[in-house]
Amino acid sequence: MRTSTAARAGQYAALLAYLLFLAFPFLWLISTAFKPPRELGSLHPTWIPEDPTLANFRQAFDEQPLLHAALNSLLAALGAALIAVVIATPMAYVMARHRSRLTKAATGWVVVSQAFPFVLLIIPLFLVLKNLRLINSVPGLVMVYVVWSLPFALWMLAGYVRAVPVELEEAAAVDGAGRLRTLVSVTAPLLAPGIVATALFAFITAWNEFFFALVLLKTLEKQTLPVVLTHFIGAEGVADLGPLAAAAFLATLPSLVVFAIIQRRITGGMLAGAVKS
Repeated sequence: MRTSTAARAGQYAALLAYLLFLAFPFLWLISTAFKPPRELGSLHPTWIPEDPTLANFRQAFDEQPLLHAALNSLLAALGAALIAVVIATPMAYVMARHRSRLTKAATGWVVVSQAFPFVLLIIPLFLVLKNLRLINSVPGLVMVYVVWSLPFALWMLAGYVRAVPVELEEAAAVDGAGRLRTLVSVTAPLLAPGIVATALFAFITAWNEFFFALVLLKTLEKQTLPVVLTHFIGAEGVADLGPLAAAAFLATLPSLVVFAIIQRRITGGMLAGAVKS
């Protein structure tokens, strides 16, 4: 009993330490965003600002078009999430329900494709978008984000499809429903947690993405929020720390808000009791 209690206490301590490790950068970012220049240059930094100010936020909005950049990021993230889910749902159903050499090869390719570095992909993607005249455009960036997030979305949704009892689809077939009707009316509603989780993954991935946006978007009015944040760093590599921290803090809020809104939907309990014994 003592060994079990000590082990559980050790697990909780390790979990708490891990949470503090994850939270430290975000907490320090918030603290920096509200510090005046005098405290930012202090040799003895403090966690809580002694003289908190909103001047960094005002300066950030005055120096850079953050709202326009946030709108570009929102359009790219929402578009990529919606298109990726629409494409991945039927494809994941086929991969999960029809096991063959072709689907096994497709699953293996999905896993292998995640190992490719971005540098190998950016040149062919740039040439394709150039031929389509989609360089320096949000729709072109959406296409890149869909291609980038689709493999993991397929792998993720296929696991949720396998968790749906086959007996439900067999019962729908007995009632005369076709394959498409079964997917839309029976399987898709039960996949709601998986679809929401996949859409959340695609949204946050596109919202935070920097490399593709930096290469493909040339003009300021087309750039996304992560790229605009780099404008707070001067030519000599000196960062305008206060406004940068304020803008970075605002950039993290949409992801947190989206997750807080839909986190209740990400649960595996929606299938409980779906199959009658």
